[in-house]
Amino acid sequence: MTVLAETVQHTDSDTQLIVAALLGIAAVVVLITVLKVHPFVSLILGSAVLGVFAGVPASDIITSFTTGLGATTGSVGLLIALGAMIGGLLTQSGGADRIVNRIVDRVSPAALPWAMGGVAALIGIPLFFEVGVVLLIPIVLLVARRSNQRVLLVGIPALAGLSVLHGFVPPHPGPLVAISSLGADLGLVLLFGLIVAIPTVIVAGPMFGAFISARVEIAHPEPLVAVGARETGSAGSSGSSGAGPDDVERDLGQPGDDNGGTGRPRRQPSFGATVATILLPIVLMLIRAVVELVVDDPENGLQKFTDVLGNPSVALLIGLIVAMFTLGIAVGFGRDELSSVTGGALPAIAGILLIVAAGGGFKQLLVDSGIGGLIADWAEGASLSPLVLGWLVAVGIRLATGSATVATITAAGIVVPLAEGLDDPTLALLCLAIGAGSLFFSHVNDAGFWLVKEYFGMTVGQTIKSWSVMETVISVVGLLCVLALSVVV
Repeated sequence: MTVLAETVQHTDSDTQLIVAALLGIAAVVVLITVLKVHPFVSLILGSAVLGVFAGVPASDIITSFTTGLGATTGSVGLLIALGAMIGGLLTQSGGADRIVNRIVDRVSPAALPWAMGGVAALIGIPLFFEVGVVLLIPIVLLVARRSNQRVLLVGIPALAGLSVLHGFVPPHPGPLVAISSLGADLGLVLLFGLIVAIPTVIVAGPMFGAFISARVEIAHPEPLVAVGARETGSAGSSGSSGAGPDDVERDLGQPGDDNGGTGRPRRQPSFGATVATILLPIVLMLIRAVVELVVDDPENGLQKFTDVLGNPSVALLIGLIVAMFTLGIAVGFGRDELSSVTGGALPAIAGILLIVAAGGGFKQLLVDSGIGGLIADWAEGASLSPLVLGWLVAVGIRLATGSATVATITAAGIVVPLAEGLDDPTLALLCLAIGAGSLFFSHVNDAGFWLVKEYFGMTVGQTIKSWSVMETVISVVGLLCVLALSVVV
């Protein structure tokens, strides 16, 4: 919804609009990176700076910002909350541990990097990146120690799997915001995102991991205890270099463990039930996308049915209800524990929801002030592909702010006018191009950089050579896959 649709531009000076956009973005960057102001407040203040210098009346600045904030919260907030609840059940039930144990214990040491990339990608579907890191990396360290593998050889594929899913695949906040801003079809973004994710994980994960682990050698750090999740490792149980399979199994918990009143499950869910639960919402949304492509008749009964089941909110709600049984009741959780686990997943995402909402307001002001239209005209005159432009804008903001979510929100808002007239497949690819750009070269202004550095016990230089370069590989390979896909769809 565009509040100021009749007043697209409040000044005749293109230069003033460009300066306003640069000052607004610069204000957000300085507030976040220099003054350490929370991104939510930074986006509000940056929107005010943008509106004032673009000549937008104060009342229209407020109206435009609040409208964008509300629209983004309504379209994205519900999905993030439902996804977080599923992720909470996956974590607290021990389902993630079950997946890791089953796959890792059944592959050879040579195949471990590939297995860890696959495990991370699977677990990363419902979990936010930071939660996935806290949950998975202690297990990665235990696996590397147990198999006597180089840490980065096993760790980089796991990080790549988590990061790629975070940037490309709903229900993660970045892709959802881009879909909402650009009016893209979620089913197509999901379908194309999975297609792009596979080669990207392979290149940035096992392939790059094998390359960099031979050049950046780090000692096996002591496994840490996952904060805010089930224990996935402990220094006490794995402090010796001879930790064996039984040590890992004991650290991860075994079926039949008594919860002893601590809120832990009495038994772990089955591997099949866990995987099916994670994939259920994804399958429902993919079925909807496939039926729309094949049938393409809104009056068709099958398409109407799949449109309802594959609606993102409905699909995730169904997934959550199923998870309550397969990852809740089936492992011994009572009603109080189910309520505690699902409700406990919500406070952690409050900050994400606020940032996403404020970003929606910032995006709406970019559109309503006329800046978006100006950029669209410039891109058309320069014959620059919308996919490349979206990627470049996201790269610039990512480098400046360190936040993939802020980069996605702002870039999507800037290129909104370019979305007009694009067909559904191209719109979906534009979302993915922005997602790829938002992952470019994580460095010292990114919280993820420090999280990875501390978990792996690396120096800043080692983290840049491994993690930062891996993120850049994901970004570039992701863009190349998007451009290749645009040729055939």
